Amino acid sequence: MKRREFVSKGLGAATAAAALGVGGLAASGRAQEASNAPAPAQTATSATKSGFKLRYAPPFGMFKGHAGDDPIAQIRFAADEGFGAMFDNGLMGRPPAQQEAIVKEIERRGMVLGPFVLYADFGVKSFVTRDWDIRDMLLAKMRQGVETMKRTGCKLALVVPGRFDESLAWEYQTANVVDNLHFCMEVCEPAGLILVLEPLNPKDHPGLFLTKIPQAYAITKAVASPSCKILNDMYHQQITEGNLIPNIDAAWDEIASFHVGDTPGRKEPGTGEINYRNVFKHIHGKGYQGVLCMEHGMSMKGKEGERAVIDAYRACDAF
Repeated sequence: MKRREFVSKGLGAATAAAALGVGGLAASGRAQEASNAPAPAQTATSATKSGFKLRYAPPFGMFKGHAGDDPIAQIRFAADEGFGAMFDNGLMGRPPAQQEAIVKEIERRGMVLGPFVLYADFGVKSFVTRDWDIRDMLLAKMRQGVETMKRTGCKLALVVPGRFDESLAWEYQTANVVDNLHFCMEVCEPAGLILVLEPLNPKDHPGLFLTKIPQAYAITKAVASPSCKILNDMYHQQITEGNLIPNIDAAWDEIASFHVGDTPGRKEPGTGEINYRNVFKHIHGKGYQGVLCMEHGMSMKGKEGERAVIDAYRACDAF
């Protein structure tokens, strides 16, 4: 859709979203039903190796005590432990040659690569504005994301929509977020790049626009594109709203990926209050085959801490 065509069509959808409010958008008939197949990004990979039932993805650096600093050696160590995925928030910042080497080893090991961070500027009122310069910046970011996808084959790119605007009514901000995402879809959708919107908790990250799964669900429904989905970070959502399993079910047709971390402390499962064994069992029972990024620290240091992380995932995966 061309820019001038969008103004008459996209603004209508966005204005409707704002009028209904963040929590009041009706589910689109075009969406998949939660009781049917999972979201497209969830069915893109085969079942994980026999080590785990789900594709838990350690970040680069988590097992450097055992594997050293070389990312290729870290991939090999993770694969030998049975992990079916890796993730790298800083993937876009790596030299292209290193990106390609990482992907080659991941593919050789039968693993997949989890979502990379495309845009997460916590200090900028970006998606909530109608600023054409900011919109052009976002489109340039989308094009960079497409190039990263082409080199790595990773089709999921994480987006945090930035800060809210204290001077602008919330409904207008919601409409602007939907509009800006519609423009991003002009770049992402033809290329097959899927943006995953991540709500963050307001305790750790005060001032951000997107904080809740129902809010993200309303926005992705308004955008109504296969290239705009949700990343459910269960650490953040336990702090913000709790009720993890019912919220996963309610938003299932728009969830494309997960982040894992226990609370309090954001360490490995079993160190906090979340019953991850039940959560993982529930997700597995729904047919999820995507990635669960292990975005957390370790409760202990060194090799002992790394082994504790691996043991924690084996225990939670034993359902």
